[in-house]
Amino acid sequence: MKHFRVSFLVTFICLGISAWWGYTHGGVSTMLAALGIAVILGIMEVSLSFDNAVVNASVLKNWDKFWQGLFLGVGIIIAVFGMRLLFPLVIVAQAADLGLLEVWNLALSDPEQYSMHLTNHHAEVAAFGGIFLLLVFLNFLLDHEKETHWLGRFEEKIGALGKVSSISVMIALGTLMASLGMIEDGQKLVVLTAGLWGILTYVGVDVISGLLEGDNGDGNMGDIVKRGGIGGFLYLEVLDASFSFDGVIGAFAITKDVVIIMLGLAIGAMFVRSMTVFLVRKGTLDEFVYLEHGAHYAIGILAVIMLVSMKFHVPEIFTGLIGVAFILASLWSSIRYKRRMALEEGKTDALESIKA
Repeated sequence: MKHFRVSFLVTFICLGISAWWGYTHGGVSTMLAALGIAVILGIMEVSLSFDNAVVNASVLKNWDKFWQGLFLGVGIIIAVFGMRLLFPLVIVAQAADLGLLEVWNLALSDPEQYSMHLTNHHAEVAAFGGIFLLLVFLNFLLDHEKETHWLGRFEEKIGALGKVSSISVMIALGTLMASLGMIEDGQKLVVLTAGLWGILTYVGVDVISGLLEGDNGDGNMGDIVKRGGIGGFLYLEVLDASFSFDGVIGAFAITKDVVIIMLGLAIGAMFVRSMTVFLVRKGTLDEFVYLEHGAHYAIGILAVIMLVSMKFHVPEIFTGLIGVAFILASLWSSIRYKRRMALEEGKTDALESIKA
């Protein structure tokens, strides 16, 4: 429970601010509604981002204490204020040709208009985030050096394709081009550009890491991220951004109040960070060997959902539940694997004692 103390503290603070904000804008009834919405948004954010916490933990467990502390400290500031508040403001500012202060005033005074500007650019954001998350999934799936395979021989055969250089980028480009068929002609160029930026960002982290950390170019993204450092830090921040903005868009289906949205999502973001710390400190991923697999498959499904959402509305509850389903399935498989290994070890010990 100690890993969640700060999250509970932040929750009480955010709920207190939500209550004050609601009371000053409509009395007791509005205050109760604001509290309820903040709680719902927090739960929604956790359900959408639990797989994000597992993937973060799978990377952070190999880092030294300095980089772990930097990501869990500075990273949460970027996650809460940067991605849940500032990034949407920047998008609306670019779309409406306004300053950030003007956009903030617009969000407070005319949330309907603010929401409209934000959702009108959902396709570009979905293309960027979807393609980036797809590359995260493919980098894990097409790892021919991976020794543990949740889906057995099938996953092993698919992973062997990773021996082909840049196959994940080729698949991502093909997926991006195919997804343009869902987009109206007037939007195709901007969506294509956003998707290409998703690919460039993923590859760019690799390049930046090599330049700043003296990488000789022999490593791949997985190796660079596992070493920690500035490359891994940037990778996790972009990964978090890809997860979080989908939650921001979904939040506007529940309320148009940008203050309540930020407070509710901040609660969820804090618990996601706490879950990351818990998984790292307790060594949960080493104990449940398929949990990381389930998280990455959930990321792959989320990438597809984000790309599909460029044309079709996908309910947020479906997105959250399917991610949780993969996590639970991988957890159950891990428990069964532990039992099987313990049984085989017991049989081996018994045979050795008989021989002795």
